[in-house]
Amino acid sequence: MTSSCECFSPFKGESERVYADIFVENTDISSMVLQDGKVSQAQQVRLYGAGIRAVCGSETSYAYTMDLSEEGLRKAANSFTPTPLRGGGLPLQDFIHPFNPSSPRGMGGEAVRKILLDVEEKARALDSSIIRVKAYVSQRMQQVQFAGSDGTAFQDFRPRTSLSVSIVMERGGQTQMGFASRMMQMGQEFFSDALIDEVVREAVSRTDFLFAASQIEGGEMPVVMAAGSSGILLHEAIGHAFEADFIRTGDSIFTGKLGQQICHPSISIVDDGTLTGDAGMLRYDDEGIAGQRTVLVHEGKLNSFLYDRISAHHFGVKPTGNGRRESFRCLPLPRMRSTYMLPGEAREEDIIRSVKRGIYAESFTNGQVQIGAGDFTFFMKTGYLIEDGRLTRPLRDLNIIGNGPEALRRISMVGDNLKIDHSASMCGKEGQRVAVSQGLPTVLIDKLIVG
Repeated sequence: MTSSCECFSPFKGESERVYADIFVENTDISSMVLQDGKVSQAQQVRLYGAGIRAVCGSETSYAYTMDLSEEGLRKAANSFTPTPLRGGGLPLQDFIHPFNPSSPRGMGGEAVRKILLDVEEKARALDSSIIRVKAYVSQRMQQVQFAGSDGTAFQDFRPRTSLSVSIVMERGGQTQMGFASRMMQMGQEFFSDALIDEVVREAVSRTDFLFAASQIEGGEMPVVMAAGSSGILLHEAIGHAFEADFIRTGDSIFTGKLGQQICHPSISIVDDGTLTGDAGMLRYDDEGIAGQRTVLVHEGKLNSFLYDRISAHHFGVKPTGNGRRESFRCLPLPRMRSTYMLPGEAREEDIIRSVKRGIYAESFTNGQVQIGAGDFTFFMKTGYLIEDGRLTRPLRDLNIIGNGPEALRRISMVGDNLKIDHSASMCGKEGQRVAVSQGLPTVLIDKLIVG
């Protein structure tokens, strides 16, 4: 996309030719899958290159290259107009430095294979009905550099490691499959005995649960969302509608509602890039904005959206550190980091006790959401029937259907037991995937459709 040569800086408010920035990346990605004692897949990839952006008024140009010589960078930048390298835009030689060769590169293949074998051994020792174990490790060791024509510059090292375990059990001719995972912004220290035991036990327990669980006839009823993994509903059904590019285009259900009361005063929601070790932690986002904690909903009132540089300029506010990209090949977009609801004052047992008949939703798998309308459908993998204030019958494989903003308004009780879910969650948007987390205390939604 091109633009005229005369424009105003979208970030300083001063007459300038163009705002420009450069994002440089050196990332090692490795993964290994072990199934039934054998390595079934192993992969190692390096991402090495730079993305250069120029913004003039409402127009954005972008180019990327894997040639990090000054000549290669200038060739990429000069591929669009207005060029960011004229008139004192980006003196590249002042910003591009050699990457640190001593930065950690993750565990080697043999060490990972031993961990995966240990995972399988631990799992099979817990239950003799296990007929298949599939374990997966992914390591992403990312070094980044960033510089903007406004003087912003940073370098950062971002390790990310995940472990996923899938279990298949067979009993009396019936087969069930369960799954558990963890992902943290860590290197080798991620693989503690405690974490491995926790993930294995969770995967085995979830699979075992399914044999006793069943389905029920659907209908409209109260739904208690369990603390932790139920935060996926907060992320998908509500969180995306807070991203400021959707506000800018009018596609979000929350467009025009800033400052309005959108839910009960007991509810506050934040998006946080400061949680140490969290998959969504950012010391700086991919536009050079310092990591921060953004209060989206304060005591029921819509307080802020999630802004990157461009959307922040459009609305005349400061960026919130939510400009994120999958790699140097991609433009930054407003994206969530760790999105969660702050704890309330109710105890979980009191929330359950208040329900005559309803559902306790414990874990979810996939779902679908319409950003504009806010309508969602989520697949509840495990949960319980609530009868007369008690958890009774184990349930599985139910659809939870509703509208995000309406569900938010129907939350009548918020628990005191906030839990951040550190499962391996990757969020997709416009073809880009980034690591996120989410969290929730136990909450009561007065009415949703269960089907």
